[in-house]
Amino acid sequence: MKNFPSLKSNTDFQRVYKNGKSYANKALVMYVYENALTYNRIGISVSKKNGNSVVRHTFVRKLREIFRLNKIEKKGLDIIVVVRVGADVKDYHKLESAYLHLLKSHRLDKEDVEENK
Repeated sequence: MKNFPSLKSNTDFQRVYKNGKSYANKALVMYVYENALTYNRIGISVSKKNGNSVVRHTFVRKLREIFRLNKIEKKGLDIIVVVRVGADVKDYHKLESAYLHLLKSHRLDKEDVEENK
């Protein structure tokens, strides 16, 4: 099994929080910061206020799969996704549409990348 490209250390998270650009919608907040790597990394933050460990880990698994399936053309990004408290995103498709909306806000979706070429 391959390692998933994720942010793990607190210093990585703090760097993205302090220096990254953020956009939000009702369900998620997304921070994006450029790194010096040749691949993208994702960090997912879910508060205990969202539910117990089973609920929080379900959010994490869904967001990892959404990140994996919706490849970002631009490389070298650190991305943090924060699930907002009380967000009605139990449904996978609602969570995916919120994620894609934030990618579009950051101009990282496929259509915006093709326009910039």
